[in-house]
Amino acid sequence: MSVLINILTVLFTIISMECISWFIHKYLFHGPLWFMHRSHHEKSKSFFEWNDLFAVLFAATSLYLMYVDQDNLGCRFFVGLGITLYGLIYFVVHDWFVHRRFKTFKSNNAYLQAVRKAHKIHHKNRGKEKGKAFGLLFVRKAVLKS
Repeated sequence: MSVLINILTVLFTIISMECISWFIHKYLFHGPLWFMHRSHHEKSKSFFEWNDLFAVLFAATSLYLMYVDQDNLGCRFFVGLGITLYGLIYFVVHDWFVHRRFKTFKSNNAYLQAVRKAHKIHHKNRGKEKGKAFGLLFVRKAVLKS
């Protein structure tokens, strides 16, 4: 039974991270943290952006949770694992597929194409205000029709 609870904890954390990321992106990244996130909406001359520091912060949080619970393998460990897996999914979908920071991943999968289109709609507005489509994995049909 505990294995099932651990798996559900990881899955719930991954889904929660998408929701939390949407909120953080809309209200913090396009709000008071715009000074860092702006680098993601501008043409970059470098492989790294100031925005990448957010990934470091999430990675540190997940590693901390797994470290402090490594002996018990309790809830904190599996929440940390869920955050780590979400970060991996985010990296592959957002950085690798959508923004093509690495040129090796292409797909004609309808879902991935919808994710890419929604993200391009988000980046169409290069400013802090009036953004759309702040999520990554959950794509609203209304956004795609606009």
